[in-house]
Amino acid sequence: RRGAHNKPVPSMSRRGNCRDNAVAESSFSSLQKEWVRRRTYRPLEEARAELFSDIAIFYNVSGRHSRLGNVSPEAFESASRGVAC
Repeated sequence: RRGAHNKPVPSMSRRGNCRDNAVAESSFSSLQKEWVRRRTYRPLEEARAELFSDIAIFYNVSGRHSRLGNVSPEAFESASRGVAC
């Protein structure tokens, strides 16, 4: 979407909340259903550490992916840019 003077305007929904979108809602819904409600944490740092670990595994950038020709996203990007791994 374009605003005044052709400057990009971030996509926002009701009352200017740019975080109110389907991707964010779906991600946080999955997080609540599959992660938060099944566990009890004390202290807060334990919860943070496990959450970040789970996110790192979910968004695995070093593992091989069949859609990328069985190479890691890092290797795929490097090859796309012509950079050796």
